[in-house]
Amino acid sequence: MAKSSRSKSVPVESRKSPPAKAKIFSSRTVYRGPVFWVTTDDVQEPGGVRARRDIIHHTGSVVILAVDESRSIPRVLLERQYRHAANDYLWEIPAGRIDSGEQPLAAAKRELLEETGYTAAHWRRIFRFYASPGFVAETMAVYLATGLRAGTARPEADEVIRQRMVSLPTAVRMVLNGTVRDAKTISSVLWLDHQVANRLVLRPSQGTPREGHETRKSPKSAR
Repeated sequence: MAKSSRSKSVPVESRKSPPAKAKIFSSRTVYRGPVFWVTTDDVQEPGGVRARRDIIHHTGSVVILAVDESRSIPRVLLERQYRHAANDYLWEIPAGRIDSGEQPLAAAKRELLEETGYTAAHWRRIFRFYASPGFVAETMAVYLATGLRAGTARPEADEVIRQRMVSLPTAVRMVLNGTVRDAKTISSVLWLDHQVANRLVLRPSQGTPREGHETRKSPKSAR
């Protein structure tokens, strides 16, 4: 029988063109402060909509999920501090701004030490997200810090922080009952709970995996 002259079909994903970019007709800085700046942009978005977009720009932040593995049930390092934007005290995990020219991992190590006094032997970036992409360009990179060692905190002059180590089940309950109302903390605690529930390795035994990589325990090590 004659061979078909038809060429092999190409998977749909491989035929996708690169994502379209927005066309910016003008961008004007309307505010610049020590932490962020705001621009008003006249933009035509990839879907064809032309609109004014007011965007808050930021150098980016790091978030530290500091986990104590010395006990059978992991513990999470939480902080409690006043947040004027929320007009309340909030439970959070450590976080802070990436300074100009600073690498994210270096910023994470600095923030953990300054806010809590802790240092960590093992670091791994687990995910990265936009804080509020409707109008804020800030990204947050979440780092898992293990092998913790306590020390003396070095908070900034305007920081009054109380810290507490809580068990992972307690942290999850705090998320689910609304005690924790901070998005970065909610997502990080639930990520950790998923890892533990599915017996996923938090700290690789050899080498350093690529960022965000998950390695399952072998049957022997899962005992």
